[in-house]
Amino acid sequence: MSYSAARATQAYASVGAQSRVSAASPHRLIQLLMDGALDRLAIAKGHMQRRDVPQKVNAVNRAMSIIDGLRMSLDHNIDSDMSDNLENLYDYMNRRLLLANINNDTAGLDEVSSLLRELKEAWDAIPDGLQGEQAMASLTM
Repeated sequence: MSYSAARATQAYASVGAQSRVSAASPHRLIQLLMDGALDRLAIAKGHMQRRDVPQKVNAVNRAMSIIDGLRMSLDHNIDSDMSDNLENLYDYMNRRLLLANINNDTAGLDEVSSLLRELKEAWDAIPDGLQGEQAMASLTM
């Protein structure tokens, strides 16, 4: 693929991603963030296994930024106990990723991926009618 074709493909993908984000509900945005973090972790693991340090660092950093975005999206006014627990979990994930990155530890990437997948499965299981503030309340019952 030529440089201009690659740039055009990248621009097209970017527009598609921007369209999905601009039309997404807050619930869907969280799903997209979780998907993005999981994708970056898989990419980081591949780079780690190939010993491609710059690309690994970039992918881990992007995953950490996404997880930090999830942490910042928490609303402590809805359910402070659950929000505090999620904040602590997101903080743990980022600390674990930092160590995994430093030590080239694929097990650390796998651990965070597993934790994130569990959260995503719970998030995906929220019925359409309960997405939003009601979702947080129903998860604590």
